Amino acid sequence: MIGAAASSEAVSHTCLCELKRSKCQQLATGSGKRKPATVHCKDTGHMNSRMAASSSRVMLGPLVAAIDQGTSSTRFLVFNAKTAELLSHHQVEINQSFPKEGWVEEDPKEILQSVYECMERTCEKLTQLNVDISNIKAIGVTNQRETTLVWDKETGEPLYNAIVWLDLRTQSTVERLINKTPGRNKNHLKHKTGLPISTYFSAVKLRWLMDNVDEVAEAVLTHRAMFGTVDSWLIWCLTGGKSGGVHCTDVTNASRTMLFNIHTLDWDPELCKYFDIPMEILPKVRSSSEIYGLMKICSSLKSGCLSGIPISGCLGDQSAALVGQMCFQEGQAKNTYGTGCFLLRNTGAKPVMSEHGLLTTVAYKLGRDKPACYALEGSVAIAGAVVRWLKDNLGIIQTSTELEKLAASVGTSYGCYFVPAFSGLYAPYWEPSARGIICGLTQFTNKSHLAFAALEAVCFQTREILDAMNQDSGIPLTQLQVDGGMTSNRLLMQLQADILCIPVVKPSMPETTALGAAMAAGAAEGVSVWSLRPEDLSEVTSEKFEPQINPEGQGAYESEFRYARWKKAVQRAMNWETTEPISNGNGHK
Repeated sequence: MIGAAASSEAVSHTCLCELKRSKCQQLATGSGKRKPATVHCKDTGHMNSRMAASSSRVMLGPLVAAIDQGTSSTRFLVFNAKTAELLSHHQVEINQSFPKEGWVEEDPKEILQSVYECMERTCEKLTQLNVDISNIKAIGVTNQRETTLVWDKETGEPLYNAIVWLDLRTQSTVERLINKTPGRNKNHLKHKTGLPISTYFSAVKLRWLMDNVDEVAEAVLTHRAMFGTVDSWLIWCLTGGKSGGVHCTDVTNASRTMLFNIHTLDWDPELCKYFDIPMEILPKVRSSSEIYGLMKICSSLKSGCLSGIPISGCLGDQSAALVGQMCFQEGQAKNTYGTGCFLLRNTGAKPVMSEHGLLTTVAYKLGRDKPACYALEGSVAIAGAVVRWLKDNLGIIQTSTELEKLAASVGTSYGCYFVPAFSGLYAPYWEPSARGIICGLTQFTNKSHLAFAALEAVCFQTREILDAMNQDSGIPLTQLQVDGGMTSNRLLMQLQADILCIPVVKPSMPETTALGAAMAAGAAEGVSVWSLRPEDLSEVTSEKFEPQINPEGQGAYESEFRYARWKKAVQRAMNWETTEPISNGNGHK
């Protein structure tokens, strides 16, 4: 998820007292099949009026909260379990550090503190809205996937910064691993993991930590080390940490480590041996919807009343978005535009192996006794991150919204192409040696053309993974469901529809990732306040962007021409950075 996510602040600050008893307006998802919860409150007539006393407290029935810990921000959101409406939320940006070229790290303590701050601020907002916080019956967790942490179970201290999924420091490790496989095959482990050997996944990051950080190596030897992705770190800390915290993960996060067998749904001894990782440091794998443990928070805080509430949902962010978009049927798909871009298509109860560079991953397992559901995934490393780069590194925009204005002012890249391969190329190429490239520049090119080229790059990358998805499935998608922070950029959405030549459908309530985690938590056995039966799911209001170019006309020809040029630019970006010594042209290294 990206920090520039479309804000739902207007929603969260809506005075709930204005919801009339006779006509309960849904705040976010539009009118659905479920009957709205009864609102027992006195009509104040003005949203700035002070709520009287607890006697006028808003009664909304059961609520479910979600922690959404993304790559560039953390959020805590509270939903009505009966209507799926978003009541309130708070967001905090996360700092990223880049100690060396290609390295991306985050502070595990800052991540945890951001969760506490978001919970505290959201509880304050709910209190101001006179919503009874004790109605929160469950909490779900969704997180940036693959990001790797190791901590000391006795002290509770992280032993190194979190190595973020985008990080490239393991490129030489990956090259070494691929070189020792039969036929130098990056798909050597795919039959078990569904994944290519890549810098993207957790196992190589964990291997790097064990090889290069003395504190980690020592903790492993003395049986004090705990490994986890962000979900494991948060759940362990929030359920007590060194005083009885629960060390677990769910099947969706585990399936992104390269240590997990997607057929047996457990850690694989052979994979652990391949990477030389002791299984004792791994978290216990659970389903995506069950009670993992109970919250433990200092009682002096406003959020202290969350203590004792079960954490009962856990999904990697892209799986959570698939659930939040209600893609429960085989063949349904969604594309999330966050820091990266992730297209997932539900393939049902059997894993489908891609022939066109996509990943096979666990989509969700909504209960201990429920079957796992799988997905094909097209992963793009850089989408919203290119906006942050244009803002922070080049300084050509001050805010994310400026990018849309700049690009719209020219309406074309004027022959400029931008391949943002900052972390190599992910699907469908899986080429860690690629690097970012801007080409087709002339003296006429200006920052507005570059802004348009950046938006086009996101759309072209999506087309590449959609084409691969259609080839693998044999059934082309007829429309694309979208979500994520970048979907607030209307020019991007229209451009995407034009480049794909299919409608792009965006839900009115943008927080689908958090919604998915809340649904999993509320539906868990022992909680059961959220029904996932098809007939009970709320209908979602949405906005549709139709393609505006004639598939037989000049516009379609120009679009295909630009896409072909884009693919040419991608080839120019390949094999740029290798760990092999490079000759200077005179035969000398």
